[in-house]
Amino acid sequence: MEHIVDLHTHSHYSRATSKDSTLEGLYRWGKIKGINIIGTGDFTHPQWFLELREKLELVEGGLYKLKDDLAAPINAQLPSSVRDRTIRFIPTVEIATIYKKGDKVRKLHQLIVMPDLASVAALNERLERIGNLKADGRPILGLDSKELLRHTLEVNPDALYIPAHIWTPWFGLFGSKSGFDSIREAYDELTPHVRAIETGLSSDPAMNARVSGLEGIAITSHSDAHSPIKLGREATVLHGDASWQDLRGALTTNDERLAGTIEFFPEEGKYHADGHRVCNVRFTPAQTRAASGMCPECGKPLVVGVNYRVEELADRALPRTISKQVEYIVPLTEVLAELRGVKSAAGKVLLADYHNLVAAFGSEFDILRTVPVEAIHSHSPLIGLAIDRIRNNLVHRESGYDGVFGTIRVFKDAQERAEKTAQLSLL
Repeated sequence: MEHIVDLHTHSHYSRATSKDSTLEGLYRWGKIKGINIIGTGDFTHPQWFLELREKLELVEGGLYKLKDDLAAPINAQLPSSVRDRTIRFIPTVEIATIYKKGDKVRKLHQLIVMPDLASVAALNERLERIGNLKADGRPILGLDSKELLRHTLEVNPDALYIPAHIWTPWFGLFGSKSGFDSIREAYDELTPHVRAIETGLSSDPAMNARVSGLEGIAITSHSDAHSPIKLGREATVLHGDASWQDLRGALTTNDERLAGTIEFFPEEGKYHADGHRVCNVRFTPAQTRAASGMCPECGKPLVVGVNYRVEELADRALPRTISKQVEYIVPLTEVLAELRGVKSAAGKVLLADYHNLVAAFGSEFDILRTVPVEAIHSHSPLIGLAIDRIRNNLVHRESGYDGVFGTIRVFKDAQERAEKTAQLSLL
């Protein structure tokens, strides 16, 4: 059985997050998006941990569910097309570590997945002696990442430890600003316990496959959602049971239970290309090398992005095929915004369109991945055309750089969109 998993989320206790980032909000949007297993995020925050203990209960398979009295009123408001989807939760947290190693300041983000709340309590008790867990849902600890891994394994050897968005310049394991050149360089003798990594929005599995040091490592993708509507921007697809055993087994052995990932087009990620946003400079790796890494406008160093960094560490050619399934999506709200010719993907009319589609066809992932294009076309020929182009990777891409999200468009420009709209209206 297929299960869509998003382990990297945040609560309303993290900086720059939505007030709707509650368990109820994650539950509601998990059903609308089409996700089966959701990471709680932020389990180190004392108040959020209390909410986890009060609102979740352990069920079959070793995962958690939202208590019935909290879930029932949400279900009553959802359309029948998504109401019956089963949502399970698993305790997760993203932790930032800042420390010095090898004469360089390191800044890494890592995702920790615990099998149960008792283990969470034990890890929190250790970490609160090291840093302030109350300040932010994603705590910042002055601790070597290897030692964070050691603490995690000593609390529960079955815990999952996943370096987050590993190519991001500022906080990724392989990031150009403060990262390492290999997993072993960061984790030394504990390297065998790092069995999975997260691609991040700016890279995809094919890019990661160019680095032989990632051979056998499970490639996962998650949303890093700071609001429930952003759930499932990226996700991991599992085959098997909705259980801790199969979740952990898939991510530690990289076997057939890990079916693949659902990805952003990597160009949409905000660190895919090199650049300097203040000067509106966006470079390819070749242009960056030609400029000796300096911005031609102001003379300051460019922010070296993911694509450059992959080329720097790659010891293999870009593979023609990937052993796991890889599907590329554009969030449905972004698709609708382009079709309406508006910049905001959160307007009332646009969200009404979104929810009408969900009511008619099922979850967002159903619409983006599996609903027959002919059915969508009968509802809206323009949306049907857009979904068909996305499924066939026939999109126009402008790479993100230096913290600016890239743009993925179904149509080349407004003129093509207007022409297609007129043609389809006549039909």
